[in-house]
Amino acid sequence: MSRSTARKRIYIAYTGGTIGMMKSAHGYVPAPGFLAESIKGMPEFYRPEMPEFTLCEYAPLMDSSDMTPHDWQRIAQDIQEHYADYDGFVILHGTDTMAYTASALSFMFANLGKPVIVTGSQIPLAALRSDGQTNLLNALYLAAHYPIHEVTLFFNNRLFRGNRATKADADGFDAFASPNFPALLEAGIDIEMIAGEVEPIRHTPLEVASIAAQEIGVVTLYPGMSEKIIDNLVQHPVKALILQSYGVGNAPQHGALIKSLKRAIQAGVIVLNCTQCFKGTVNMQGYATGNALADIGVTAGYDLTIEAALTKLHYLLSIETDTDEIKRALAENLRGELTAPNVAITD
Repeated sequence: MSRSTARKRIYIAYTGGTIGMMKSAHGYVPAPGFLAESIKGMPEFYRPEMPEFTLCEYAPLMDSSDMTPHDWQRIAQDIQEHYADYDGFVILHGTDTMAYTASALSFMFANLGKPVIVTGSQIPLAALRSDGQTNLLNALYLAAHYPIHEVTLFFNNRLFRGNRATKADADGFDAFASPNFPALLEAGIDIEMIAGEVEPIRHTPLEVASIAAQEIGVVTLYPGMSEKIIDNLVQHPVKALILQSYGVGNAPQHGALIKSLKRAIQAGVIVLNCTQCFKGTVNMQGYATGNALADIGVTAGYDLTIEAALTKLHYLLSIETDTDEIKRALAENLRGELTAPNVAITD
């Protein structure tokens, strides 16, 4: 594709994570200023084909395991404050909760007309055999020359839709997958567009929703599970429950467990049904065991990842108080996060 000769400007929000860590006697540790110094020693970041970039290091640097909705808000506001001054954004982040942050930002941003790419690494940038250099170089290059106006996640030569990505490998370079949606782009020998769409930069103002921490439970079904687990959970101020069910959304259709879920729904708790399978979609009309959940008011999560399900609930519960409206929005494709089945409408 043709590219403008003017160098683009990319803002890097360095929140923390393995990519900027320094080796110490006790293993790799966060080190303020170390990532910036490491990049300065790598001339490939300053080649003429690369964009200009500004690195903003957060203080303190955060382990992604400590991330909360408050931190999602901080990142979103940081991008909003710099939105008019840059052509794209790269967020450096730890891998453990990277997919949660990418999903959350996708819901928080409206009117997004520039690329926002979340990336990081499994080995620090300054270490031998690091994947960080490839991930950061590609993220910067793609943000400048292949702008896809979404929150995306780049890892191991693939650019995923942020709210479709999930961490799939704890210690391999191919750490992320998008089980229910193709990659937007693959950066091999050639850069191949797959499901992404490159568009000119739009300079319309970015809108950022405010998110607050919400009381959400996550329960994985297993054979012989006691109904007391559900009952005890919803005694606390839980607003929503993500039920990771069997297969295409199945659960026991008789007995105490289904009754406990019905009690939760009658108490005003939103129950979202997501499959515990790595790949696939919820279809509660397929089997009687799924129909039993639909009959008591469980909402289908279709092919949402657990990260997208959780962050979508955080987003909706933060902006909406009407339970029926939240349930309706959960089943709607807001930011490309789910594939709802085509349902024939009959009179």
